[in-house]
Amino acid sequence: MLDQGAPPQSPPTSATPSSGIGARLMRRKPVEHLVQEGGHGEGGSLRRSLGLWQLTMISIGATLGTGIFVVLGEAVPKAGPAVTLSFVIAGLTALFSALSYAELAGTIPVAGSSYSYAYATMGELIAWICGWCLVLEYGVSVAAVAVGWGEYLNELLDGTIGVTIPDALSAPPGDGGIFNLPALIVVLLAMAFLLGGARESARANTIMVAVKIAALVLFCAIGLQGLRSGNYEHFMPLGMAGVSAAGATLFFSYIGFDAASTAGEEAKDPQRDLPRAIMLSLVIVTALYVLVAAVAVGAKPWRQFGDSEAALAEIMKDVTGQTFWGTLLAACAVIAIASVVLTVLYGQTRILFAMARDGLVPKVFARVHPKTGTPRANTVIVSLFCGVLAAAIPLGQLADATSIGTLFAFALVNVAVVVLRRTRPAMRRTFRVPFAPVMPAIGFLLCVWMMASLSAVTWVVFGVWMAVGLVFYFSYGYRRSRMATAEPAVAEQP
Repeated sequence: MLDQGAPPQSPPTSATPSSGIGARLMRRKPVEHLVQEGGHGEGGSLRRSLGLWQLTMISIGATLGTGIFVVLGEAVPKAGPAVTLSFVIAGLTALFSALSYAELAGTIPVAGSSYSYAYATMGELIAWICGWCLVLEYGVSVAAVAVGWGEYLNELLDGTIGVTIPDALSAPPGDGGIFNLPALIVVLLAMAFLLGGARESARANTIMVAVKIAALVLFCAIGLQGLRSGNYEHFMPLGMAGVSAAGATLFFSYIGFDAASTAGEEAKDPQRDLPRAIMLSLVIVTALYVLVAAVAVGAKPWRQFGDSEAALAEIMKDVTGQTFWGTLLAACAVIAIASVVLTVLYGQTRILFAMARDGLVPKVFARVHPKTGTPRANTVIVSLFCGVLAAAIPLGQLADATSIGTLFAFALVNVAVVVLRRTRPAMRRTFRVPFAPVMPAIGFLLCVWMMASLSAVTWVVFGVWMAVGLVFYFSYGYRRSRMATAEPAVAEQP
């Protein structure tokens, strides 16, 4: 729903804020200040060079491919043929949150994504928690996707030159590997593109997105020839619990739709284009996911999934009896997964850029190179961290940890929409969530429900992650926050 609304209000003023710890933790950063700072970093500014097409491709690039090319093999054993319903459930959960993201992205078009939205509506502590979840969502998902890239690379090498990288150097530890070299390589390649600039990275991503869509369409065309009606019998063998568990895992596949919101300070017309890019990318991705999943479980008995992260390439081989098609799909998957790494890594660097500008993480993450207009040091540090993580951690643990961090951040975004509607009702909004606050409330409850479907181990990992984040905040960000030293009129009090 488009709504031109009223012009932005003047920055709110307040009396001198209380020096108590509670008041400091609840400080809100006014929307006007967030927008005014847009693009500005240490030593330079980001460049506005991205239009609607590039923003949509960033979101599709960050989303499409992860769940189908990598995580599908893990989700099918949990739900059976009903994995198609799991994709629908995960997609609906993402849709409700996407509506909230679209409204806030058009209202607060900055690089921090849900971190910045939380800062403007719920205060500094909640913003930090949200930002820390985004570090988990984006940074760890880069590593998780990179792990799957190595398996498809081996499929490609085997089908072309008959040589594969030994498991010790291509599989994650705990699964026969010592150091996952391909995972590190793909992250470093993505880093090289990002260092060239946002426009150049967007062009490369657009080409890779076109390749991955063509690959999935090709898979469906060939997979339809191998459909067996018997493979759909006992459609829900593990019940609704299995469907929801698979949906929680597959929600990992949807984390990229909000990637466009991290490009708010490099978009030409962010208030118009960001909401459209978010919604358009989610619709395209969900349609392709459901279609490919339906064909995959129809062409291969569901009990035979789970032994490989390159499931689609194996299905192509089984259906045609030829290695050529599987090899071709593996080549496309290598490109497709690389685009996910590229765009998600981009999102992570921009979120840390916003957090560093606010003083909550070291300033090095906010330094902008004057020639390329990119946060160069930020990109290198994040890439090296994600590359080492990808080479050392098993995929399944990474995917589930990423899902819970994503769901938590999305839940906060749904709350932020309601809060901003009540505190700043006259603000100009280029997109409005229909039937608010009902729709954001449903989005929040769906996120909580899917979080509850994750394993106890995942919750323990998440709890440890949050504890580490709080220690970092109180030992560093709490004292160094720019809002702690801001003029009294700048820090908006609850």
